[in-house]
Amino acid sequence: MAERIVLDAPLSWKEIAVVAKGAELALSEAAWTRIAKARAIVDALVEREIRGYGINTGVGALCDVIISRADQQTLSRNIILSHACGVGEPLGKVETRAVMAAQIANFAHGYSGVSRPVVETLLALLNGDMLPVIPSKGSVGYLTHAAAIGLVLIGEGECRHAGETIAGSIALNRLGLAPLVLQAKEGLSLVNGTPCATGLGALAVARLSHLADWADAAAAMTYENLGAQSDPFAEMPLALRQSPGLQQVGRNLRHWLAGSALLAQSAGSRTQDPLSLRAVPQIHGAVRDALVHVAEVVDRELASVTDNPVVAGSPEAPEVHSQAHAVGAALGLALDSLATAAAELAAISERRIDRLVNPLVSGLPAFLAAGSGVASGFMIIQYTAAALVAENRRLAAPASLDGGITSALQEDILTHATPAADKAQAILENLQTVLAIEVMAAGQAYDLQSGSAGKASRTAALYQRVRQNVPFYRDDRPLNAEVAKVRTMIGIQSAPMDGEAR
Repeated sequence: MAERIVLDAPLSWKEIAVVAKGAELALSEAAWTRIAKARAIVDALVEREIRGYGINTGVGALCDVIISRADQQTLSRNIILSHACGVGEPLGKVETRAVMAAQIANFAHGYSGVSRPVVETLLALLNGDMLPVIPSKGSVGYLTHAAAIGLVLIGEGECRHAGETIAGSIALNRLGLAPLVLQAKEGLSLVNGTPCATGLGALAVARLSHLADWADAAAAMTYENLGAQSDPFAEMPLALRQSPGLQQVGRNLRHWLAGSALLAQSAGSRTQDPLSLRAVPQIHGAVRDALVHVAEVVDRELASVTDNPVVAGSPEAPEVHSQAHAVGAALGLALDSLATAAAELAAISERRIDRLVNPLVSGLPAFLAAGSGVASGFMIIQYTAAALVAENRRLAAPASLDGGITSALQEDILTHATPAADKAQAILENLQTVLAIEVMAAGQAYDLQSGSAGKASRTAALYQRVRQNVPFYRDDRPLNAEVAKVRTMIGIQSAPMDGEAR
């Protein structure tokens, strides 16, 4: 049975990630009560003709244009239609579900003013896996991604289900639902806020957390193969530096390498290792520390109301407040940090790959080839890793500084949180591939060790997992297919740490 998450208090990034992978989402009665109260406040604002942005006014630079009561439904519908202008390839299933879950979570705070049928329809689409087609490009942090979801609610747009793309109206019909007639403010609420960046950010945090464990495991395999010294991850010297992430990496390395005869054999063979080995706790640890900060920012965003305007007070004393909560500056800065951290993790992995394949420093057959000269082995796949790391450097340029002037100077500075999430995901894609190459290279290196010293029990088990996916390489098949297999393994399997290390 699929997992079920009931939204009462604010969701966490972990819960968003679980829903993204297929868990059902439901709302508590308290959440439904909050939604109903906010809608009653909007109705009171309309009834009393209290001016409210996007309720009875135009939007953007048209904010001073008063909209008659008779035209407010039309305004809501037109906002959805005009804002649905995203371009590019659609988001994937997991990404779409994450954005929808974050959007529902924002409405559940009870300050947006959408009606219960709007949220019920969103839940029906999400839980029915009837997912709106959301173009991936064109967002400065909000608006276009959410508008693509709103299209389906009014019977427009497209949905994907079970490998089929169907019209939004047909999707609703299959769920036993009719297109909604949006009321005052609902159109603006459906395109507003930061759910797109928040949902994608939650996925980025989940993915980097997963890959950070694999990076530690890959480093441990490389340590054994290159005869690294153990002092750099010993408990006492690491304790001298204040970094929770560093301490965690040290524990992880000790976990993986406990009882390693290979490491025991190389003990004292050199004064100190090169930084790509010696600095693994410091660099991997810094990535983990950055990840903790980004996770906190995403959780704060999920606990926040990101609409403009927000409605408050009561139906008897309604309030509407125009502010800039839809600007995702904190998210943009945090996701830029995550992107840089992921790029750094790939960079040090590539340096370790180079040391594994480089006969000048490895002590292993040149390029881990099965035959000298006639076989190239892992020579060129290291080029691939270097190319991906170079691409990451370009991608890591901060999106939060992109700025931009839109809507006739009404929105004259922007922080591009959604593009920051997009490029973070692109870097994470490259990181996963680079780690797959390192794990493969380390597996190949084990098979080429000249001595009889054995692996640690845990790295030996990891080696067997690699060999279950790809055999020893003899220049007898394309390496890219092998990388793809190991990459998939890394994506779907964990690199488990012991309880202390988690």
